[in-house]
Amino acid sequence: MAVARRRIDVEEGRAALAAWQDAAATPSDVSVPRTVTATAVRYTLEEVTARAPGNSVEVRVPPFGVTQCVEGPRHTRGTPPNVIECDAATWLAMVTGQLTWADAVEAGRVAASGLRADLSALLPL
Repeated sequence: MAVARRRIDVEEGRAALAAWQDAAATPSDVSVPRTVTATAVRYTLEEVTARAPGNSVEVRVPPFGVTQCVEGPRHTRGTPPNVIECDAATWLAMVTGQLTWADAVEAGRVAASGLRADLSALLPL
C-alpha cells in the first residue's frame, strides 16, 4: 500500500496542535487563530491516515479537511459506506485525549455511520 504524501510539515503540525492544546487548556476570551486550528486538524488527519492507512473510512472535519483511512473495502463512487464527521474542536479534543471517542459519540458531537466507523482504537493519537 502506498504511503500518503504529507502536505503539512510534521514539526509545523505538532506546533499547531500544541498551540491549540495550550489555548484549549487556558480559560480565556482569546480564541485560537483559524490558521492554527486548520493546520492542527490537517496534520492530525494526515497522522490518522499514516497510522491506519486504507480507504474504508472517510473522516470529515469541515471546513478544514477530510481523509480516508483504515484498511478494508475501498469505495469508488458516491458517499462512502463508513463516514465519520465532527467539528474541529471535537476532533482535536479527541486526538489529544481531552475527549474520548465514546463520550463524543454519546454526546452527539460525532456523526458516525457504517460498520467500520469507529476510531476508538486509534484515538487519542
